[in-house]
Amino acid sequence: MTKDLTTTPLTRRGFTLASAAAAFTVAAPAVLRAQAVEIEYWQYFFKERVEAMDALIKQFEAANPGVKVKHTHFPYAQYRTKTAAAVPAGEGPTVMQLFFGWMREYAKAKLIQPLPGDVFKTADIDRDYFDVVKLMKTADGYWALPTAVRSLGMFYNKRLLKEAKLGETPAATLDEYVKYALATTKRDGSGNLTQAGATIGIPSQDYHWWREVLVRQHGGTPYSEDFRKVTYANEAGAAGIAWYTDLQRKHKVAEAGFLSESQAAFKAGRAAQHVDGSFRLGTFRTARGFDWGVAELPVHNGIKGNYSSYWVNGLAANATGAKKEAAVKFLAFITSDDAMQLWFDKTGELPAKKASALTPKNLSDPLSGPMLAGMNDAFTTDFVAEEAQGQLFQDMLDRILLQNQDPLAAVRQMAEAEQKMIDDHYRS
Repeated sequence: MTKDLTTTPLTRRGFTLASAAAAFTVAAPAVLRAQAVEIEYWQYFFKERVEAMDALIKQFEAANPGVKVKHTHFPYAQYRTKTAAAVPAGEGPTVMQLFFGWMREYAKAKLIQPLPGDVFKTADIDRDYFDVVKLMKTADGYWALPTAVRSLGMFYNKRLLKEAKLGETPAATLDEYVKYALATTKRDGSGNLTQAGATIGIPSQDYHWWREVLVRQHGGTPYSEDFRKVTYANEAGAAGIAWYTDLQRKHKVAEAGFLSESQAAFKAGRAAQHVDGSFRLGTFRTARGFDWGVAELPVHNGIKGNYSSYWVNGLAANATGAKKEAAVKFLAFITSDDAMQLWFDKTGELPAKKASALTPKNLSDPLSGPMLAGMNDAFTTDFVAEEAQGQLFQDMLDRILLQNQDPLAAVRQMAEAEQKMIDDHYRS
């Protein structure tokens, strides 16, 4: 858990991204200055993230004419498959983005290699980055580093709250969250949901909200400290998922699949409250005539909570020689302080270094401020197979919502399956 967000005051910025890139050029090996080297950067397609990386590449190439960076992106659904096929074949990226929860799988499959310790010093990373990033460290050092980290926030539609005479102050507790949802839900004459008071269902960040926040707020913990034992198969885990699924089952303020996706319903102005990640800030800002705000996640039993995740930049296992040297230099640049600020300005994702994130400007921003505050209460999860573990939540949700399975039986069934995944990973 991230407990300490205190930092020393920032020194005044005396250089731009371009000059930061030039600083990396000074130390460039002679081989990079002798001839042009092309490297390739891969990520999944998300409009604001692609635009941010294009801007960073432009800055980097301007200061490093000996290095050409090819930027390739794929739809999210294809991304892992493309990477898994390309790297072993000696093709594809030199530097790639991967979700932090995939790191162990990528390292085990020899898709990435440890970052060189002379450039990416363990002590410096431990000191400068938010604590959640330490999950990228093994006995071999750090395997990957993020430009940004994410936290969760409660997005709310100001217009819908005002129409329901709830004022401008968002819900602060889980009880208020339900109260606000009831007041803002609308149905047509046939009983069909036309305006949701809250959102529910996958795809969303609700899997993390339940596991790392709601379980804890109901008196439990999701895993042991070493993440090798599942510990939510009890009344606390059941109470957390019961509260969440009751938004649809009991209170009827939300429906899984309403307007296809939760974030789409909120962006369309058809949902009053929506829990999501800070990466949505950039997306929602582009919606015209949309009056919305962000607050920290609701408190319950006096317990605050949050979840932090991040995408990291890794060095392909097949990167060697001049390409590896160029890739290391580029990876160092896109994880510099100024690169993090540019990424934050364009995407809403929070700078991964504490000093870069916790500036007076960022903290006072009405949208990013609550997200940054949430990092103080954030937990993260050491996944062994993130997508498969996430699917277990989807399966549990289906059993409760569609088959009316008892919440306690549901969490026990999920826990048994997840425990087997974890055990199998460490046995192999």
